[in-house]
Amino acid sequence: MVDPAPLPQAAIALSDVDLSLGSGAARVHILKKVGLSVLAGETVSLVGPSGSGKSTLLMTMAGLERIDSGRLTVAGVDLGTLNEDGLARFRGAHVGIIFQSFHLIPNMTALENVAVPLELAGKRDAFERAREELQLVGLGHRVDHYPTALSGGEQQRVAIARALVARPAILFADEPTGNLDETTGRQIADLLFQTASERGMTLVLVTHDLALADRCDRVVRIHSGIIDPLAETSHRRSAAE
Repeated sequence: MVDPAPLPQAAIALSDVDLSLGSGAARVHILKKVGLSVLAGETVSLVGPSGSGKSTLLMTMAGLERIDSGRLTVAGVDLGTLNEDGLARFRGAHVGIIFQSFHLIPNMTALENVAVPLELAGKRDAFERAREELQLVGLGHRVDHYPTALSGGEQQRVAIARALVARPAILFADEPTGNLDETTGRQIADLLFQTASERGMTLVLVTHDLALADRCDRVVRIHSGIIDPLAETSHRRSAAE
């Protein structure tokens, strides 16, 4: 008798997740009984109208927002069991995050920006690895430039290098092409998908660009803090294909 193949492992799993933000009369219920599973190595896009909760969901999975109830497991770790220091260590070890607005430190060079996560982790080879990562994103010639001397596309490449330098298992991207022109946005998207594929990373991104969303293995639609399972679109191919 042949043993059954092992089930694919979930890199991210949410069960009945609720989250509210604000306080008092201004408190808003953002995520409502959200359930979602993302497989290791899968690429998933989160789409929905503005205010639907997709960016909040992304930040929650990245360990930047705490849930009120339910269960959230990322890279095999129950994030509800971690304090703030534990969450910071978890992110440093397992997660890379890319923002629409780049969030580079203005008084640091490209090299210094990329080295920051490794320096915080106490890595002695932080600058060597940062230089290698910048080379891989096509910015080996811009390592000593400050953010103000870089184009939007170059700044986003620095942000990508910073997110990737610690070799995370999971990459989260919030509107990674939102501040870029169409051509540059396509180049950045190509870089993200190529790198995720080469490194076997799980990629979860939020986008308003449906063409970008459709490049993912799966499109998850959110409305008013609720995932619509009937509207989910899968582009995954079978092994036979």
